[in-house]
Amino acid sequence: MWLFAVLVVLAMAAVAVVASGRTGALPEEYDDRPDVRVPAGRLAGDDLRRVRFSLAFRGYRMSEVDTLLARLADQLDRGTAAEEEAREERLRGGEEPV
Repeated sequence: MWLFAVLVVLAMAAVAVVASGRTGALPEEYDDRPDVRVPAGRLAGDDLRRVRFSLAFRGYRMSEVDTLLARLADQLDRGTAAEEEAREERLRGGEEPV
């Protein structure tokens, strides 16, 4: 029993030494996750519908994020359609395009 207790304490001490960085420098960190590809400039609803996030151990609820992205994409599409409609109405009214 005492042998196991000593082994556990030694293992915890070894982990503490490694975690504190006293065993030397850690290798260079690099990002191995794919970037979320969103085009630069003005977004469209389809841009948000194509977004997929990588999962992590303490990740997220995919259904909640997907629902939010779908809602934002729909709002973005409605806003874009309203802007185009207003632009067409200005053009029909003889105003200069902005």
